[in-house]
Amino acid sequence: MHQRVRRRHYSHHRLSICAAILLAGGSAPALAQDDASQPTTAQAEDRYRSLSEQVATRAGDPAFDYALGIAANDAGRYGEAIIAFQRVLAIEPGNAAARAELARAYALAGDVETAREQFATVVDDPSLPDPVRQRFTGFVRQFDRQIAGGGSDISGFVDARVGYDDNVNAATDLNTITIPLFSFLGPGRLGAGAVAQADEFYELSAGVSGVVAIGRQERVFASVLGNWRDNFDSDTFDQAALTGTVGVAHSFANRDVVSLSGQLQEFWFDERGFRTSYGVIGQYTKALPQGRALTLSAQWNRLAYDTDPLRDADRLAAGIGYVARNYAVNLTGGKEETRDPAGDAQSNGFVSANVGAELPITARVAVVAGAAFDLRRYDQADPLFLTERADERLDLQAGLKIAVLDRLFLQPRASYARNWSNIALYDYERWTVSVGARLEF
Repeated sequence: MHQRVRRRHYSHHRLSICAAILLAGGSAPALAQDDASQPTTAQAEDRYRSLSEQVATRAGDPAFDYALGIAANDAGRYGEAIIAFQRVLAIEPGNAAARAELARAYALAGDVETAREQFATVVDDPSLPDPVRQRFTGFVRQFDRQIAGGGSDISGFVDARVGYDDNVNAATDLNTITIPLFSFLGPGRLGAGAVAQADEFYELSAGVSGVVAIGRQERVFASVLGNWRDNFDSDTFDQAALTGTVGVAHSFANRDVVSLSGQLQEFWFDERGFRTSYGVIGQYTKALPQGRALTLSAQWNRLAYDTDPLRDADRLAAGIGYVARNYAVNLTGGKEETRDPAGDAQSNGFVSANVGAELPITARVAVVAGAAFDLRRYDQADPLFLTERADERLDLQAGLKIAVLDRLFLQPRASYARNWSNIALYDYERWTVSVGARLEF
């Protein structure tokens, strides 16, 4: 009698742990390793190997099979866990703890339908404590939502800021320059638009994105992003952009995602059309433990310039990225080829790398920082400077994200850009400082 009471108490305790593990992940199937109470991967693997060596002599003992199933679950061996828990239930069909662990194994393995059935059975157990029953009822609702495709969601932001830019036109600080083609005339004086200009500015940005499930594993997504920057005095260099994206994504049972989308962008200078871009983006995201992911992407864009058709080009790029909870790293390379051979001096190959991070320092304050490096090599000699252009650019950014309210943030920020070029006209540096408010919804 004493052993039966102890066993039931243990079962209820394990049910509570099982519920906490799934709740910690935010959605099933969540990885058990994400919960701090779980053993490390090495510990779980050692425990599983120790028990698996005894299967030949102890399989069929419910206590042994239960322990083996838990060890297999913790070690990520969900198939072995399912078999072990099924042996327990074959002898003890009323063992709610084993059925809950079996449901967890199915969820972790990506079989949401079977996990939902097993959890629903556990909920009907009259010996189940009410707090655990309520949690498992919540899991059943989550599974129902996933089976239906996850529903729909809309999110967005509005950002307004004001600041100072010491080089709004990204130009050289030289006043004169010698053009090799006309070197016999000596140095020529640059016009005002070709020399660095400083100015104050304000900037408005807003975006909205939505996703709609069209099946358990398929979703349609779309987004619109707009940006307007107005310089107080230098109207010629005012900028605006509007970008729209629409696509479809497929989620695999192992939580990997593949997506294909189309994108259209309009870019304006001084309220005049400057460039239209449209293209296709394909991306594969490999889910990793602890909220991390690896991404592979490929992109094609057609660039069409309103007043300079010689610059019209096709742009091909491929990239790889790594995303963690507080930072992301990306590496991209590709080719931009002008459509008219007469503009081939603008064709170039490029490689770029960037890293961004958001690091909390208190409950309501985080440091936001980023760095990027871009290298470009052009195909043909510039017709005026008689040399093939070669550029390297470094961008640095740092700031704070201060939570004023739950969804309202104050964001002071500073940035620095340095472009090195073998053609003096394109060699420049640039500083900006700004402060802004961001509302997220």
